[in-house]
Amino acid sequence: MSTRYDDIVIGAGQAGGPLSTALARAGRRVALVEREHVGGSCINEGCTPTKTMVASARVAYLARRAADYGVVTGGVRVDLARVRQRKRDIVESFRGGSQKRIEQVDGVDLLFGEARFTAPLTVEVALNDGGRRALTAERVFINVGTRAALPDLDGLADVPALDNRSIMELDTVPEHLIVIGGGYIGLEFGQMFRRFGSRVTIVHRGAQLLAREDDDVASAVADVLRDDGIELRLETIPRRIRGDDGGIELVVDREGREATIRGSHVLLATGRRSNADRLDLAAGGVAADARGFVTVNARLEASAPNVYAMGDVKGGPAFTHISYDDYRILRGNLIEGGSTSTSGRLVPYTVFIDPQLGRVGMSEREAQASGRRILVAKLPMTSVARAIEMDETRGFMKAVVDAGTGAILGAAVLGVEGGEVMATLQMAMMGGVGYQTIRDGVFAHPTLAESLNNLFMGM
Repeated sequence: MSTRYDDIVIGAGQAGGPLSTALARAGRRVALVEREHVGGSCINEGCTPTKTMVASARVAYLARRAADYGVVTGGVRVDLARVRQRKRDIVESFRGGSQKRIEQVDGVDLLFGEARFTAPLTVEVALNDGGRRALTAERVFINVGTRAALPDLDGLADVPALDNRSIMELDTVPEHLIVIGGGYIGLEFGQMFRRFGSRVTIVHRGAQLLAREDDDVASAVADVLRDDGIELRLETIPRRIRGDDGGIELVVDREGREATIRGSHVLLATGRRSNADRLDLAAGGVAADARGFVTVNARLEASAPNVYAMGDVKGGPAFTHISYDDYRILRGNLIEGGSTSTSGRLVPYTVFIDPQLGRVGMSEREAQASGRRILVAKLPMTSVARAIEMDETRGFMKAVVDAGTGAILGAAVLGVEGGEVMATLQMAMMGGVGYQTIRDGVFAHPTLAESLNNLFMGM
């Protein structure tokens, strides 16, 4: 027999968790089904653990640079097991807090198990502790996220390759880490383990890292990584891989010529795939695109009536803050009687290499393609007083402006605390503040934000 609910939420991620409690507080009876851990990929294997480890790597980096600041230290050694434990402790704290907040709300039944559709608005849950539950509801919300995608690489099945989850469970620093993939995940882990003490080689098919970025931004990021001692193999295609007692052997192809890279470990960072393939979407009448992501409209409605998708599983920008904003949209529309959508929302993000790359709005390339008449402001971090004082002068600030209105269309900040500086420009964009107002504004000295005066003075 089926248990009847008002709403079923599949996945306790950054949208599913808060939506389930908001619905319950509004008087709905809600089943929240979670396969593994409350909090989604962000808390368990994404933002929280990786940025915790990035912080440890930055301390190691600064310790090795201590002499640059006139500070005398001894040798630097990274205890990766201790780094891992610090990461685990923070993840468990965040996860436990999120779960406790859900369990304290009347009207939410938190079920741990694997969910799949058996009919429209009907779900079967294979419970983790045994048994099965059949659930039906008026509405179903999908928030099941993504997992690492495996590249088509001969020999991969026989190699103990790492992904974004398993690499954070290492207890010793790899001697030579080969990273396949030059996106956010590959760059963050590549630099992190270089700072922990590994030799690192990044193999990337494209002509530039971070394919979405302008050429000058991607080139500057590459310079930062090379400056940190990372070997970059661009326009290089992995062909074959094998492992033996001596480590990993990767055969790559560049312009028709094969070469072999030997390492101790390999990290696969070649993209993400949708977890919706585990849901039997067809049984629920829910459509997916060619890559398996749930198709939705701007109001997050799926093809089946009264089914919604939130977060990474629907494709598009795969960021925690976007998943949470999806929750806000559904809360506003379904509980508060609003009429909001994803149309026109800004999508800020930060790549947590060091220095950070903060991005929001249009790139220069996108602005040019839109046909707008634009102005471009650019300021090297070597001209930022606060960066000079901190001896953190790599990178630059860049903003794209509408030449007619003065409106800021987008920004890229590759520099110390680049994400925080980007957020300042984002707030100007949200408030309709033109570049002239920022140019003439009074900011505290000496701060990084103060440099925005100089960024726009040359326009």
